[in-house]
Amino acid sequence: MGEFIGSVWWMIVSLGVLVTFHEFGHYWVARRCGVKVLRFSVGFGRPLWMRRNRAGTEFAIAAIPLGGYVKMLDEREVEVHPHERDQAFNHKSVWQRIAIVAAGPAANLLLCIALLWAMFVLGKQDYSPTIGRTSGMAQAAGLQSGDRLISVDARSVVTAGQASMALTTAAMDRHDARLEVLDAQDRVQTRVLPLSQLPQGFDERRVPVLAGLNWQFWLQPALVEKVVPDSAAQGVLLPGDLIVAVDGQRIDAIDQVFTEIHTLGKRGGPGMIEVLRGGERLALEITPRQGKDGRGQPTWQIGIGFAQSSAPAYDAELKYGPLAALPVALRETARMAGDSLGMMRRIVTGNASLQNISGPVTIARVANVSAQRGLDWFLFFLALLSLSLCIINLLPIPILDGGHLLYYLIELVKGSPLSERAMAAGQYVGLALLAGLMGLAFYNDILGLAAR
Repeated sequence: MGEFIGSVWWMIVSLGVLVTFHEFGHYWVARRCGVKVLRFSVGFGRPLWMRRNRAGTEFAIAAIPLGGYVKMLDEREVEVHPHERDQAFNHKSVWQRIAIVAAGPAANLLLCIALLWAMFVLGKQDYSPTIGRTSGMAQAAGLQSGDRLISVDARSVVTAGQASMALTTAAMDRHDARLEVLDAQDRVQTRVLPLSQLPQGFDERRVPVLAGLNWQFWLQPALVEKVVPDSAAQGVLLPGDLIVAVDGQRIDAIDQVFTEIHTLGKRGGPGMIEVLRGGERLALEITPRQGKDGRGQPTWQIGIGFAQSSAPAYDAELKYGPLAALPVALRETARMAGDSLGMMRRIVTGNASLQNISGPVTIARVANVSAQRGLDWFLFFLALLSLSLCIINLLPIPILDGGHLLYYLIELVKGSPLSERAMAAGQYVGLALLAGLMGLAFYNDILGLAAR
């Protein structure tokens, strides 16, 4: 329940901040262009709070916190007194209407840059792209434990997140990634990771793992926290045991335990599990039992839970002075925008899975996790979400800002506005497209919850 309430709260906070800035962009430019604004609302539905200013604009906070709107004086929607016609949106020049509509996404873009600037000045704690263990194609490519990635396909990477994104992009494009790494002796080496060899339909969220890369910060010690009653481990293992080997295979981290237990179970019969207990190394006999994992898939288990911190210790920091942080924030915004647009292109062309489209449930969960990690991570989340709102709103889909901009560009070319019939047809098309995207997003959210 705590996680649920936290997720809902931080999603409301996040959307409230971003929607307010977006709508303020529309409002501010509309007022500069002499348009009368009837209502500025954060949220939809019944107003929970409302106040009117001297210009006659109603400022409201509504009950459904999933968006907002700026309602302007417009002859197509309300009756306009003759003395107010010069303040109506539809009586403004096409360039003024373009400026008003584009101001919302522009506000989100500026907010993204400002949030990233604040994050870099504050200092963002993160994880370095240092390799903890290799296997499969990564090992065959010559990558070793202790290597730190410094670039992927000539693109500089400073954090494990940046490296993972670059590797995922290369894998989706079905080409081998050229890596520059700093080895344990501080020598720059070049390696080629053959990501084009990944099988069709691979899980795009697990590209580093599928390529045989395990980041150093993933490798947490296999310290037993609990033993499940009536399990294979009861009477064999105790809370506080540190697992160091399974059936003769050395264990350095938690993830290896699952692999070796599964191998032991498939082999059949008992095996030896070695632990450190009270400073003494013990070799104990254990026989895995078949059960089901969190997704309902059959697996071999012994019935233990591990002690894991909510987040591993950070081993990198991105921090700059107030002046130096501005160009860095601009470059990071450009990088994030390129990644987002690239992902959209790959989804359209079929190079990326539709599972990359997420909805409000995923946003709420990530908002909560980011807030728990600290202000630096929450600022990064807000910046990414603000940029996403900017890009989505600029898509040429009717009822979105991008759709209206498309109408106005057509008006500029043909010299007259589109007919009301054409605009109405566009609205229906836009609603259908948005309904489809929202349905897919909710579907992916539900699948994500079911897989937890």
